[in-house]
Amino acid sequence: MKLICIGRNYTDHIKELENEKPTEPVVFLKPDTAILLKKQPFFIPDFSDDIHHEVEVLVKINKVGKHIDKNFAHKYYDEVGLGIDFTARDLQAKLKAKGLPWEKAKAFDGAAVIGKWLPKTKFQNIDNINFSLKRNDDIVQSASTELMLWKVDELIEYVSKYFTLKIGDVIFTGTPAGVGKVFANDELKGYIEDEELFSIKIK
Repeated sequence: MKLICIGRNYTDHIKELENEKPTEPVVFLKPDTAILLKKQPFFIPDFSDDIHHEVEVLVKINKVGKHIDKNFAHKYYDEVGLGIDFTARDLQAKLKAKGLPWEKAKAFDGAAVIGKWLPKTKFQNIDNINFSLKRNDDIVQSASTELMLWKVDELIEYVSKYFTLKIGDVIFTGTPAGVGKVFANDELKGYIEDEELFSIKIK
């Protein structure tokens, strides 16, 4: 199982971090050890003073595929979820400044929250799903998959050029604007439409 993550897929998020708008999807991986265990809190690691939440819509791959055409990509997933790509922003900035990979800032233990899965059939249009993140009951991120630069099926087509997709692989489709620092005793809750898909305590 692998976690395939997409960066810079929402224009407003690109602007808030003052990044350059990409001409193709930005892709990075997280190992399965990055998955935060169910019902466990997220512990802020001692190597960072600036951990950010990034809420993202997820899709779970349900069959093996390679070089998948976007017109057939919808056949490769039947569940949609919500998660968090925790990011050590201070460490990421140092690595980017040196032209080094991001993994230490993105793929550390517990850096990937995967919430409850919903059947794809629950949604009329996968490209128009509203989702949000609350921090201590205040909405801090809110968007729709309609705002993605590259939609889910386009991402599957792109990613499968480089990596064989296997059953159980999860694609994190990118975060919208509103990312921010988390603090001990925070509570993060993620929603698709009005349904809560995860609740995480920060320690």
